[in-house]
Amino acid sequence: MVVISFETQETGEFTIANYLTAYGRQRYLDALRNSLLLGLYSAAISTVLAVPMAWAVSRTDMPGKTFTWVMVLAAFIMPPYLGAIGWILLAGPNAGWINQVWRWASGAEAPLVNVYTFTGLAFVIALHSFPLVFIFVKSALDLISSEMEDAANILGGGTWVTMRKVTLPLVWPSILGGFILIFLETIALFGTPAIIGIPARINVVTTQLWQFFEDPVRVEVAAAYAIPLLLITVALIAVQKLMLNRKGFVSQTGKGGERRQVKLGPWRWVLFAWCLMVGMLSVVKPLGVLLQASFSRAWGRGLSWDNLTFRNYHLLLFDHDMAPQAVWNTMWFSAASASLAILLALLVAYIVVRRLMRFADALGFLAMAPFVIPGIVMAIGFYAAYAGPPLSLYGSALLIILAFTARFLPIAYANSQAAIRAVHPEMEEAARILGSGRLRAIRSITAPLLKTSLLGGWLIVFIVASRELSAAIFLVGPRTRTMSVLLYDLSEQGNFEVVSAFGGILLVITLVIVGIGMKLVGRDFMLRRE
Repeated sequence: MVVISFETQETGEFTIANYLTAYGRQRYLDALRNSLLLGLYSAAISTVLAVPMAWAVSRTDMPGKTFTWVMVLAAFIMPPYLGAIGWILLAGPNAGWINQVWRWASGAEAPLVNVYTFTGLAFVIALHSFPLVFIFVKSALDLISSEMEDAANILGGGTWVTMRKVTLPLVWPSILGGFILIFLETIALFGTPAIIGIPARINVVTTQLWQFFEDPVRVEVAAAYAIPLLLITVALIAVQKLMLNRKGFVSQTGKGGERRQVKLGPWRWVLFAWCLMVGMLSVVKPLGVLLQASFSRAWGRGLSWDNLTFRNYHLLLFDHDMAPQAVWNTMWFSAASASLAILLALLVAYIVVRRLMRFADALGFLAMAPFVIPGIVMAIGFYAAYAGPPLSLYGSALLIILAFTARFLPIAYANSQAAIRAVHPEMEEAARILGSGRLRAIRSITAPLLKTSLLGGWLIVFIVASRELSAAIFLVGPRTRTMSVLLYDLSEQGNFEVVSAFGGILLVITLVIVGIGMKLVGRDFMLRRE
């Protein structure tokens, strides 16, 4: 991608004209500025939503903790672009349900809320990003002893002062990590900015990159325009490490710390109301309106027997030219990517943890490197490298599987490395002393001990690959469309009833996979930090 950004499309000669084109118009510069602001807004809103929820679930006697966990998990597995469609049906300025009820109740003509604004776009993204901050912060809070909080209380600090001056500073690295991760995810997100931002005339980097791929394709300009996304990502990861290396964030004690719940009294219901509100906005309301629309002849006509129909599902499952193929493509692309990612990750993690070669750490670095490469940038890189001759893989299943494998390899590697570290090498060494070869020892001893963790990693990669849009939309061909890409195509046509039905099919498939994971691996396999 870097090489192509400095080449002419016709002759391949060195040039900087691509960068001059990519940043020579105010529209392109505005798109970059909008992406940075959108990332900051979404990350800030996500932090405000998630930190009180994490503190309430981990440290307090708030009721409804199971409900909160279910809402976080649901928001985590729900594709962001599907939530965006739900909020268009809810908060569209003309036909959105919230605005219809507002006009009926107040008689006002102006809409109460409008999703087609910059703030509306940032809020919708935050509603499906906050689980990342929640997971980070709750995991950190679970490790903090109550002793320092008790000491603060003895010295006169109340519950809220102790939380602000003692508890939250100890989990500052987790808050910062979640904030940066959501910022990076937002500036690389395509689906929601395209579905909401394009009709609202809000241009961001990802939608501008998509326009560079319209006929005629200008991959060299797109490559030049994508380089800052990569540089911003690397710079932010470096800033995070620099900030955290300058200060220690550990609680030190000579004995095992005890964790006691903070008694909030009547305030526990206020916190539960906050968690309930976030769950309603992020999951219940958009899913409810999508479900209603999927069984409607016209979603704007409301709930009535004469508006009820199964035609949308019948169309997708039996009459649509591409929908069944998209479902099949999504299943086997995701399964192949998850299998390949887990296999590569397991091999690399084993080499790194067991120190089988001199440059093992370099392999580990390469396995984690895709973490700092935005998915849309990686897709452009794969297009630049493999779409043209001599391989000519554009639109092929192989190219999509390879891109998904590289995109989600860090998830598989982190999972595999944690699993292998938990298995002491003494058992393998005992088997080798008794005459077993290394491969047999791995197959007979190590692999059975790792199967639960590896299955959990496989399921996570499968789920995130099945809903991936940012990378897929640049690489699919006419016969290799995935469900996420077809959902976006249907949303452009404005047929929200069919879009909602297809989204329902995707969610059912995802929930079945999550259910299998909970049965085989454990209830919290989607929310573990490893």
